[in-house]
Amino acid sequence: MLRILHCVVNMNRGGAESLLMNIYRNIDRRKIQFDFLTSREGVFDKEIKDLGGRIYRIPYITDSGHFSYIKSLRKFFAEHNEYSIVHSHMDKVSGLVLQQAYKQSVKYRIAHSHNTRSSGGWLTRIYKSYAGSLLRHYATHYFACSNSAANWLFGNRNSQNVLIINNGVDFETFMYSPETRKKIREQLNIDQDTLVIGHVGRFDPVKNQSFLVDIFNQITKLRENSVLILVGGGGNANQITEKISNLGIKDKVKMLGVRDDIPHLLQAFDLFIFPSLYEGLPLALIEAQVSGLPCIISDRITNEVDISGQVTFLPVTKSPENWAIKALEIYDSNYDRSNIVESKLDVNYDIKKTVEVLENFYMNLVN
Repeated sequence: MLRILHCVVNMNRGGAESLLMNIYRNIDRRKIQFDFLTSREGVFDKEIKDLGGRIYRIPYITDSGHFSYIKSLRKFFAEHNEYSIVHSHMDKVSGLVLQQAYKQSVKYRIAHSHNTRSSGGWLTRIYKSYAGSLLRHYATHYFACSNSAANWLFGNRNSQNVLIINNGVDFETFMYSPETRKKIREQLNIDQDTLVIGHVGRFDPVKNQSFLVDIFNQITKLRENSVLILVGGGGNANQITEKISNLGIKDKVKMLGVRDDIPHLLQAFDLFIFPSLYEGLPLALIEAQVSGLPCIISDRITNEVDISGQVTFLPVTKSPENWAIKALEIYDSNYDRSNIVESKLDVNYDIKKTVEVLENFYMNLVN
């Protein structure tokens, strides 16, 4: 059996991590097994172990400092020489990981880009820029979720050598179900004829939920019978809660926290609004489209994300009122969710296709 080492900060419900789990659940584990080098506990840890994976932990840079992190990486790869393939999902920090893998003779070293920009202040970005510069010396293969993510991490010169790994989801799990829609709305105490705006994402300034709340506030002025559902956890959830309260729309907003029933919750939505300031290629938008939802999203997200023909791109520089008017225009067009799903989805985003590409790649490497 071939064991692949995946390097991440933790295995929580982020986009890259959820994709990894989608792949892991569907890959032929008689041939390929995944292990994980992480720095913090994650919600998927138990499932990984149940599927036969191993989880290793070393202190992250922000907790231990640069030199201690390098020392931990060096020690880990020296003690675990059983891996011929290391697959790193840490954007620019992958440069540090793959450098140490190279020094301990790991033959195949994959850098996987899931984003189009680094987070953090200017000092952090300078440090990450240094780490990212190591990739051209120590990565043997380049992966990305989109062409824009490839260009950002690897540069235009290398982007033609990047393998695009589509952020696949299980189409059957997310397909629209009127019965599930009715059931979930009843559980959430939402009338069947209420307009439900939905959003799934961690609470982070990058996700721009503050702007989303402004959009919804405008929607309520135009359509009183409306509700906003926010799914996710994260750093600035309290600020968003405070803003909702200050706007006087608390009774119209449901903050559900981190959930593991996203396929069911999506059925209850009417529209999916996603005004992020930057993204690689968001898994949440693929899931929303597979469930038949029209999506209104920021024009700063790559147009590669439109796999259904039901995505509307708007500038985040436009007023919340403009976004609200567009949302109601789409809602009032009486679109047929079942028809969206059946007729227009890009089947290359089915998780079975993603797994097939990756499985073949891994096996061809070692064979």
